[in-house]
Amino acid sequence: MAKHFNLTRTNVALWTVQGMLAALFLFAGVMKLVTPAEMLADMMPLPVAFVKFIGMCETLGALGLILPGLFRMQRGLTPAAATGLVMIMIGATVTTVILIDAPSAVFPFVVGVLCASVAYGRRRQLIGRSAVAPRLALQPAS
Repeated sequence: MAKHFNLTRTNVALWTVQGMLAALFLFAGVMKLVTPAEMLADMMPLPVAFVKFIGMCETLGALGLILPGLFRMQRGLTPAAATGLVMIMIGATVTTVILIDAPSAVFPFVVGVLCASVAYGRRRQLIGRSAVAPRLALQPAS
């Protein structure tokens, strides 16, 4: 049973960052989805439909960071979700710089860098796994 868990430092670090990012994006996404349109219009100078779309993307991205690894299925979805969240955070950083100021854009920038780190780390693990898998398939069963 224990051989199914990869407890390397990198894997533990990735899971830690993924968990924090998933919590952040799940909270932000769900809040955008459940907040009434009138309140969203007052809080953000963006079209309400666009903000709701971003909320849906953040919510799905949060699930994509956790569920594939948790269920050990379709693990390629995790780096894809992280990459999508990087794009959202690029938009959030640029929008914050334009509408507020540069120092306020540090948070979305750092979150974007963390998302990029997850995308890179999980993609790298997938490439390593696919390179090892054919050799394992050729070994006789014990």
